[in-house]
Amino acid sequence: MENWRRAFVLHTRTYSESSLLVDLFVENVGKVTILAKGARRKRSALKGVLQPFTPLIVQYSGHGEIKTLRQVEAVSLTLPLVSVYLYSAFYLNELLHRVLVAETEITTLFDDYLASIQQLAQQVPAENVLRAFELALLENLGYHVDFFHCSATGDDIVESMHYQYISEKGFICSLLQNSTAFTGEEVLALGERQFHNIDTLKAAKRFTRMALKPYVGAKPFKSRELFLKI
Repeated sequence: MENWRRAFVLHTRTYSESSLLVDLFVENVGKVTILAKGARRKRSALKGVLQPFTPLIVQYSGHGEIKTLRQVEAVSLTLPLVSVYLYSAFYLNELLHRVLVAETEITTLFDDYLASIQQLAQQVPAENVLRAFELALLENLGYHVDFFHCSATGDDIVESMHYQYISEKGFICSLLQNSTAFTGEEVLALGERQFHNIDTLKAAKRFTRMALKPYVGAKPFKSRELFLKI
């Protein structure tokens, strides 16, 4: 279908008595803000379509920061997300909304996002899904770290040894035990995006929070507040 693009809603806000501003995550484009005219009217068909986690195809036009929505269709029903899986999906939306620069394409991230929310809908362990997506996001942002070799010597990472993480440089063999220290097992788990026990999961969360901090800032995530209420 010509000029139709796959998209998901990241965030909506009121624009006028009858319209909405909608931040979309659009395949091959990135984050796009569109004006959905009449979307707040009681009988508007857009109300039920412009919802988070509903796979969409969209057409829009315009050359400024805010585009105008021309057409939108739901490709399928909203993905069935509940409880911690729903809050996890909201976290992914909030993370993308903060990190993505308007209309800056990030090659594979749309597929990574789609796969992640599908996994959450299938109730794959949420922490594993979130950590894998955060690592994919960092890679797409150009944050490349070698998880398989010591950055000082080039030697292979050894599971039983300890390593210090040096921001944006990598892991260096060290005897120090502090907040930036990881076991070789934890470093390799990061590289493989496979977390088979609680220690590697906790280490992955610690690493991604450190690595993402320059992109997301210090402002608390609203979605994390939802987790605390569970």
